[in-house]
Amino acid sequence: MAETVAGKMSPATDFKSGTQAGISIGIGYFPIALTFGLLAKSAGLSFGETVMMSLIVFAGASQYISLSLLSLGTGMFEIVLTTFIVNIRHFLMATSLNEKAPEGDTAAKAVYSFGLTDETFSVAATKDGEVRPGYMFGLVLISYSSWVIFSGAGHLVGANLPKTLQESMAVALYAMFIGLLVPSMKKSAKAIYLAVMAAAFNTIFTLGKVLEAGWAIVAATLLAAVIAETVVFVKERKVAGGEK
Repeated sequence: MAETVAGKMSPATDFKSGTQAGISIGIGYFPIALTFGLLAKSAGLSFGETVMMSLIVFAGASQYISLSLLSLGTGMFEIVLTTFIVNIRHFLMATSLNEKAPEGDTAAKAVYSFGLTDETFSVAATKDGEVRPGYMFGLVLISYSSWVIFSGAGHLVGANLPKTLQESMAVALYAMFIGLLVPSMKKSAKAIYLAVMAAAFNTIFTLGKVLEAGWAIVAATLLAAVIAETVVFVKERKVAGGEK
């Protein structure tokens, strides 16, 4: 039966609903994952390494950042720390989504939380009613499979491109970062301040040889974030004080 006695959808129906909702995400991942595979090839990653990164990490922005850091010869610890900072928002997304999930099912939540991305969160958060494990597993399965498959496909396509074109693909990495940054800058002045401050600090740390390339990025990101949040906090306190 499609529904249980309690009137709730069965796990199978939930799973089917999740897979249907995930199709649009899978299609949307096609150009981004394909580009990642192309850039991974130009950065010197093998096919196995490219697919493995998508299998284990499954985070578009973090994977692009990792490629950039790898090309700079950054150490493993710096890369892990940088991607952790970038993905701190996932704690907030998971907490918010947990409010829509039924109580219990801790083991299931621990499993499907791996597939929590900006896109899967947006779809699940806007879903009417509870977000049950069956739905999330279906949603994550489609989006995750799409990302991994298209990443590998991008690498295979890149392997067949002329050598000069493969080398020039490194420029696309910076274009991708700009493409990710500009929409955020349009929506928030805070994003502009963060980007400018982080770039300025990174330039100072790098050119001044204060820190190595990898640590310079980590330090610049943290310092810019702390300053931006401090300024916002102080302004809010002043506004609150004025209202009193």
